Amino acid sequence: MADKLSSRLYPSRIDLPADTRVKIVELLNQTLAATTDLKTQTKQAHWNVKGTDFYQLHELFDEIADELEEYVDMFAERITALGGYACGTARMAAANSILPEYPVDILDGMQHVTALAERFAAYAKHIRQAINTTDDLGDADTADLYTEVSRTIDKRLWFLEAHLQPAEVKSENGTTTAKTKEKVAAK
Repeated sequence: MADKLSSRLYPSRIDLPADTRVKIVELLNQTLAATTDLKTQTKQAHWNVKGTDFYQLHELFDEIADELEEYVDMFAERITALGGYACGTARMAAANSILPEYPVDILDGMQHVTALAERFAAYAKHIRQAINTTDDLGDADTADLYTEVSRTIDKRLWFLEAHLQPAEVKSENGTTTAKTKEKVAAK
């Protein structure tokens, strides 16, 4: 984050040096922006999904967005626990997110799943890098927070990608072939 708010520190008796806390708070603010953005992009998919899998995807996207909202709060509270200033408005998130803009020209369920999977993969990579960075900076608590989030994000990426992976179908002669969801549905 380029602005001074993302590195603002208030006095604290926490035992991490101020220069270390500044680096961690800046990283956490970047994560806060990305998490807020990912949550709103997931809600965008939730509101606009169409197609035969509408209901299950509508519910899945809403469940994921609720989890992300919890992480928004966790990251913001960790920032302030370190004596930092949480940059948590929608405008701050949009200006500072690492994620690409969500496509507005899609409606089909699998298009939304693909768009979200791409964003979850980028977010997961950011979270994993943050685990290493905060651990290297000597902040095991923040590294643990990132680790907790990483497990759930990986699980959600798996849930999304499972919709995109081919299903195995046994043919009449007993051989197994992989078919995409569209081919299976056409049978």
